[in-house]
Amino acid sequence: MKGTIGFDKRSRRFYVRWYDNKTRKTIRIWFYKGIKLETRTLADKLLKSMQGDVENGVFILEKYTQNQTDVVPYLKRWLESVKGNLSPATYKDYRNSIDNHLVPFFKAKLVQLHEIQYDVINELMSKIPRSGKGKLNVIYCLRACLDYAWRSKRIQAMPAFPKKKDYNIVEPVIKWLPSDRQEAVLSSIPVEHQPIFWWLKYHLRRPSEAIALLKEDFDGEVFMVQRGFSARQVHNRTKTGEIHAVPSVSDFMKWIELERAKQLRCGIISPYFFVNPTSRKTDKRYTLDFLEKTWKKACKLCGENIGLYYGTKHSTASQMVNEKHYSIDEVQLAGDWKRRESVTKYAKVEVSARKALLEGKIIKFATISPLKADKNNQ
Repeated sequence: MKGTIGFDKRSRRFYVRWYDNKTRKTIRIWFYKGIKLETRTLADKLLKSMQGDVENGVFILEKYTQNQTDVVPYLKRWLESVKGNLSPATYKDYRNSIDNHLVPFFKAKLVQLHEIQYDVINELMSKIPRSGKGKLNVIYCLRACLDYAWRSKRIQAMPAFPKKKDYNIVEPVIKWLPSDRQEAVLSSIPVEHQPIFWWLKYHLRRPSEAIALLKEDFDGEVFMVQRGFSARQVHNRTKTGEIHAVPSVSDFMKWIELERAKQLRCGIISPYFFVNPTSRKTDKRYTLDFLEKTWKKACKLCGENIGLYYGTKHSTASQMVNEKHYSIDEVQLAGDWKRRESVTKYAKVEVSARKALLEGKIIKFATISPLKADKNNQ
């Protein structure tokens, strides 16, 4: 079996002599989990641990030589190996979690990759100086890394993780605009820029997806939403990684004609579906900063104070539930949400409706079909 135990007479300490196949050199290892090998028993324990890792196919030399833990080097190697599969924003968030939270913790906590269990994760969570959602993001990064390690057979099993309620996350109340107020804001935007904002209202999509939409993504009836912007870069996938076939709403057709007329009038040739004539970019595409500033100015004119995302997607979804009385399932279908829980946050009954319920009046919510709701609104 590979490896032998030696004794240094000068320091009166034991060490493990190990041949490294990569460097083709024999190295001496003097610590086991940060403890000096002052006894033969401890040296023997280290050697058996190393030999056990070899037999199980999970041996990493850095586990015994770098910082006395294999977690830190593995986290860094893992991030670089999956970088190509992550959006720029996700990569940036993972890098921040690793550099600012995971590495400092595991440099002080001398555990090995396979020793990360529920109690260690709980200790990590308690030491992350972030709010509940911030803690969850760091733990999610660690979980993604350990899942990769498990699939790569570096660890034999995935540890248990805290439940979402353990993070004490307070879900924010959804801010939204009723239809008339939302349309007032949209109408206050300069007409040449209105098409992209109306697209966001009608189609329940993200601003980054609207910016990245190409002319080739629209066949006259359906928008194929398959890319977005992340960390100011075009990313050839949506936030969830899915491709969404989004039917064009009939009321939006006049805005398509206006957008095309604008591009023809300005002589703009661009692969992007929506273009900004005032942009300094050669492709004349919109930027998220421009959309947010334009939306903010329109809100100020109307006496509103709500962000772009809440004022478009959140508001339209909330209107479907609270004004048109669509069911949660119908709204989920309209917005192509993968999880039903993502839609329930929009089901916030208005004060007038709650008052009627408290007074014993019968109000039917979420059982009216979209067709019937449209007839009632005519």
